[in-house]
Amino acid sequence: MRKILLVISLLLSYVFVNGEQIELRGTYQGENLYVKNPFAASGVGFCVYEVTVNGITSTDEINSAAFEIDLSVFGFALGEPVVVTINYKEGCLPSVLNPGVLNAKTSFVAEEVKIEGDKIVWRTRGETGSLPFVVEQFRWNKWVTVAQVDGVGVPGLHSYSAPVRFHAGENRFRIRQTDSRKVNRYSAELVYRSSVPQVTYTQTSGGRAIEFSAPTMYELYDSFGRIIVKGYGKTLQMDDLAKGSYYLNYDNKMDVIKR
Repeated sequence: MRKILLVISLLLSYVFVNGEQIELRGTYQGENLYVKNPFAASGVGFCVYEVTVNGITSTDEINSAAFEIDLSVFGFALGEPVVVTINYKEGCLPSVLNPGVLNAKTSFVAEEVKIEGDKIVWRTRGETGSLPFVVEQFRWNKWVTVAQVDGVGVPGLHSYSAPVRFHAGENRFRIRQTDSRKVNRYSAELVYRSSVPQVTYTQTSGGRAIEFSAPTMYELYDSFGRIIVKGYGKTLQMDDLAKGSYYLNYDNKMDVIKR
């Protein structure tokens, strides 16, 4: 008896093969599934003998070498959870040709993005599958991920928030969502001017540590551009680093330092 667990990917549809049953889990995206259906091992009839959708037996014609599972007849709303079970005979194995149609697609529209206190707050509509929202902040000439919040994933108006850390001066934020097809969808940029004072730093004797004037996000790269360490705090320890030049990103600044 075959007992296999195949997980296509986190955040994607799931395909389980267990004994003589295939189970697909995902969300309805407005598309149907197609199944390749070989003959049974006995040579009489086809491999698949039953298909259920969320526990309801499908009325699709399955006695053929290939068939369609019509999900539209079940009246699902976009983004609604779907579980498709394909039962088949021993000694043969059907295959689902397009399991990715149950993968969530990024489709949100950001109604509003704003700052409230130390949080970024946004509202969305048009979600059709649960995907994480990634909060990005523009620092050091690049977009940096600073927070992540799971999306509700169904149509309607939804509100989200995440804590953020401001650097001195003008701050730029945006909300990003990426689906299994590597398609990115972004909100409009939010520009916010902070009154946080500029962070400065001093290097301790012997270059063993960097002391910042206030807690800050930081990154340290070697002379080849390889990331050494990143974090948040007032102190960056450098005891274990070889002597040489390094690139330091902090607050909204970039400097070259020597160890």
